[in-house]
Amino acid sequence: MITLKTWVSVPKNSDFSIYNLPIGIFSVNGEAPKAGIAIGEKIVDLAAVSELGLLEVSASYFRQKTLNEFIALGKKITNKVRLDIQKLLISENSPLKNHPEVFVSQQDAKMHLPVHVGDYTDFYSSIEHATNVGKMFRDPENALLPNWRHIPVGYHGRASSIVVSGTNIHRPMGQVKTNEMEVPVFKASGNLDFELEMGFVVGKSTELGERVSTKEAAEHIFGLVLFNDWSARDIQKWEYVPLGPFLGKSFASSMSPWIVTLEALEPFKVQGPEQTLEVLPYLEYKGEKNYDIQLEVGMSSSTSEESTISKSNFKYMYWNMMQQLAHHTVNGCNINVGDVMASGTISGKDESSYGSLLEISWGGKKPFELKDGSKRTFIEDNDTVTMRGFAEKEGKRVGFGEVTGTILPSK
Repeated sequence: MITLKTWVSVPKNSDFSIYNLPIGIFSVNGEAPKAGIAIGEKIVDLAAVSELGLLEVSASYFRQKTLNEFIALGKKITNKVRLDIQKLLISENSPLKNHPEVFVSQQDAKMHLPVHVGDYTDFYSSIEHATNVGKMFRDPENALLPNWRHIPVGYHGRASSIVVSGTNIHRPMGQVKTNEMEVPVFKASGNLDFELEMGFVVGKSTELGERVSTKEAAEHIFGLVLFNDWSARDIQKWEYVPLGPFLGKSFASSMSPWIVTLEALEPFKVQGPEQTLEVLPYLEYKGEKNYDIQLEVGMSSSTSEESTISKSNFKYMYWNMMQQLAHHTVNGCNINVGDVMASGTISGKDESSYGSLLEISWGGKKPFELKDGSKRTFIEDNDTVTMRGFAEKEGKRVGFGEVTGTILPSK
């Protein structure tokens, strides 16, 4: 990686380095939302920079309440905007030095969901997570179902309940039936969980009937976000046969506000796990398609400061994003700019890297402690879950900030 220096003050170990420059939607003082790029503790107001004549894209694209129209311009243009901003933040003679009004403090800004999410798909692509769940609920000797090593398993989720980081979530209600019950009861979920995931934002639409190959997939991925797919395990357990997740998942998913572009993550590409069964030709790929992104989950309560309860890595994913997108479109399903596709729970091989409480507490059988000594198996009311992620190489860091949410009692 080439060493870059910016004249903007960036704290050491900031997620938002000059190498990153993620894009999001922000507002200040109750004004209309608009697009900005994060650098250190500041936000560069893209509309203001454009109005100074320093960007080739009209400010109207940056004054939208979502990034969809900007992203739809295509990577040739969106990449140039990012690189033009990078040059302006590096140049000693930068005209931005004379325009402090284009910089907004992140502390003063309210962040919004960066895209209008038309459709949302959740995959199930960590072999460690799928194996753990299989061991808990099926024959441990045959934990993976026969299709798992052949296709990136996924389901169509609920886009309307995707919320930006910081949004409080009410504990969901639903039907629950334990093994001891003869009939189900309607109650608040008692086994509320998080799922540590990454999501990618579709950056290029396709027509109905069109397929995207693994080779072309990167052109259709604008960037990545942190993603918490909240899960009501007891509701899910009763409802999921035979059609899969429904109310146990659709009540809320939380997304980080800054989209880190695929281009910023290019230096952190790595080889993924060996796929032990030969895949069909449309799922074959060449080169490094996984990403070395360090992830962690923190949990706090009204009485306890945050405890780190998981440390994982996006590189563990058995099925990579290119395979996920190729499989998603192989039947001719069209995709649209702003669609979000989540990885599924990201778990590693050892207990410290499990990406859900279902695994950490092993279905509720192994309580763990928070810093104040209180015990948990699943999420209790007023608990807060915070996920963070960053990639780092040769001292250069590209991070995602965080996605956080607090569970409130049922309405």
